[in-house]
Amino acid sequence: MKKWLQKGRFLSLFAMLALLLMGCGDPTLSALIPQGEVADKQFQLMLISISIMILVLVVVFVLYAFVLLKFRKKKGDNSTPKQVEGNHMLELLWTVIPILLLIILAVPTVMRTFEFSADAKPASKNELSIKVTGHQYWWEFEYPKEELITSQELVLPADTKVHVELSSADVIHSFWIPSLAGKTDTNPGDKNKNYMWFDTGSKTDVVYKGKCAELCGASHALMDFKVRVVSKEDYKNWVAGYKAADDKSSANADGQQVFEKNCLSCHAVGQNGGNTGPSLTGFGDKDRVAGILEHDKENLKKWIKDPQEVKPGNNMPKVNLSDEEIDAVSDYLLGLKLK
Repeated sequence: MKKWLQKGRFLSLFAMLALLLMGCGDPTLSALIPQGEVADKQFQLMLISISIMILVLVVVFVLYAFVLLKFRKKKGDNSTPKQVEGNHMLELLWTVIPILLLIILAVPTVMRTFEFSADAKPASKNELSIKVTGHQYWWEFEYPKEELITSQELVLPADTKVHVELSSADVIHSFWIPSLAGKTDTNPGDKNKNYMWFDTGSKTDVVYKGKCAELCGASHALMDFKVRVVSKEDYKNWVAGYKAADDKSSANADGQQVFEKNCLSCHAVGQNGGNTGPSLTGFGDKDRVAGILEHDKENLKKWIKDPQEVKPGNNMPKVNLSDEEIDAVSDYLLGLKLK
């Protein structure tokens, strides 16, 4: 008896902890707090499916409890209960009811699926187009109309419909912004592009978190990005500042020299540099190093010194720089800010 009571206490403690953890979460990374039209409609589908499941669960448990109590074996009664089978009404009910429930769930799901896919491309004159490319383990964002390319941070104007073209530079990834839209795969190859759309909602000066939702390698869990929604005026200013940026935005000449010698072949700053690595234009204005670390000098130096320690399996090579050179190039990168 004492052992049973001890187990009961642990069960009660576990239930309390589970209830407490239900209140935890990040409102900028939650499909349960939709911030746009697409996210809201997907949330409504979730509510329909959960409601149906709860209804079925309640009915099953009620019937189970009823049968358990009504037909339980009574003390001193050793007779065999009457055997009942072949009730056509019951068979009809448990066949028709699930079909009706599936129809209730299927009709809005199919309608939303066609709605979300049929309107995914192309963008009209007053809408925004973005090309998203997944890399191991970072995101590239191209704005065709604005003629600029960013990485890790997607800046968008509020109250705007965004059409997204999705592809991958290596393996299958999945583009997911829980607060704004469900996930869509990014596939390698030009013929395997996917398309989606979402709207940015009415809130401004807010940052939503994005994730890769497809297992893509050792650092899949670290493949984060940010979506920053700003006012339309601030968006225009951001585009103008990004286009005006160049590799001379920093006063650190020593760091710039180290960067140009060792990093510019892969990374672009302004209109200069390669395109195999993330663009570092406006790096000083970002709030994360490698998409996951706090944006400070120590974390930047840690990333430059040994990228594999921070993100195992990523494609950034370990550059043989002295501590003084790493310090200088870190100062240079943190000084790269938009005008």
